[in-house]
Amino acid sequence: MSTAARRRIHDFLSGERAAQIRFLAELIKVPSDNPPGDCERSAAKAATLLGELGFAVERLPVPNELVKANGMMSCTNLVVRERFGEGGPTIALNAHGDVVPPGGGWSCDPYGAELREGRMYGRGVAVSKSDFATYAFALLSLKKFSSGLRGAVELHFTYDEEAGGAIGPKWLLEQGISKPDYAISAGFAYAVTTAHNGCLHLEVEILGKSGHAAEPDKGDDAMEAAAAILGDLYSYRKALTALPSAIPGIGYPTLVVGLISGGINTNVVPDRVVFRLDRRITPDEIPGAAEKFITALIKESVRKMPGIRVEVRRILLANPFVPRPGQERLVRALQAGARTVFGLEIEARGVPLYTDARHYSEAGIPTVLYGAGPRTLEEANGHRADENLKLDDLYRATEVVALSLFDLLGASD
Repeated sequence: MSTAARRRIHDFLSGERAAQIRFLAELIKVPSDNPPGDCERSAAKAATLLGELGFAVERLPVPNELVKANGMMSCTNLVVRERFGEGGPTIALNAHGDVVPPGGGWSCDPYGAELREGRMYGRGVAVSKSDFATYAFALLSLKKFSSGLRGAVELHFTYDEEAGGAIGPKWLLEQGISKPDYAISAGFAYAVTTAHNGCLHLEVEILGKSGHAAEPDKGDDAMEAAAAILGDLYSYRKALTALPSAIPGIGYPTLVVGLISGGINTNVVPDRVVFRLDRRITPDEIPGAAEKFITALIKESVRKMPGIRVEVRRILLANPFVPRPGQERLVRALQAGARTVFGLEIEARGVPLYTDARHYSEAGIPTVLYGAGPRTLEEANGHRADENLKLDDLYRATEVVALSLFDLLGASD
């Protein structure tokens, strides 16, 4: 692409910045917390905003029984399709509009989209409503300068990433609603992500027998059993640090017990304790092996405790996103775009979190993550109070994605 063509794209997107900020702010102002997963109003707002930009929007509600089976209240996926010249690839751009609940500790309204010192603050502004704006406005530039383009671009805006993605991207692909050749999922502006961890969530239920606190030996203490199990799990967690991934940016496997409940009253031997754990699985591991090992470890922990029963139930298994052939074309295009816009070389690497990108990859579609954002999730306070996005990163990521799409669709000068 010539310097003049790049300048036209830059100038066009620069002229759309105020509109892009308004677009993102309106998305932030409509809550889409998941849980509870009632995202219909947010999807309706996004569809309206996309329509105002001139896009034809397909609203695809997921059947209620499937929504409820995935722990949500409502879910509508949005698809925009723009066909350019004949031939060429179809490239899907996917971002999710559901967000984690804001929690406490905010210095501003989490749904206020406050602008402060070149940043926008709000729940979902970095993860990943920002990339609704990134991808929509990048696609606008393609519509503006479509000469020589061959292929198609689709926007897949989905609402169930925080619940696993099964009724978002996975559903779109399984239903045959979309059959892209490549996919770019929401990510960060300072690297192209080519791999990420998987995740295993298990619920552990420990059952004993209640008894009076004055005679604890006449009960079977589920809390004591839980303490033994937790001790073994935390020892296992320390051992995981000896298993670093070979992929830069991934680190080593992790384990966290994030929820626990149990007991009847202060003066009663607990008859039931339930906790949930999160085990991150690196791309180097076999997901099923981690689940089998943890289940065996938990049962061995209480094997010599008479009267104690343990049930282990899988809540979620998200397979790792592993490097696959075909990614390199996306990586090259995005790195070239970043070289032009940022004036620096961005690396291809892995990240320790997990995302919807895995659904595209598991369907055999070469996939990477790239979009607006900082160098790290921590820098943006992702999933924490005062989540924010540097607006310059939004503008630059939009331009990088636009240049990359022009490259991938074979634009002439």
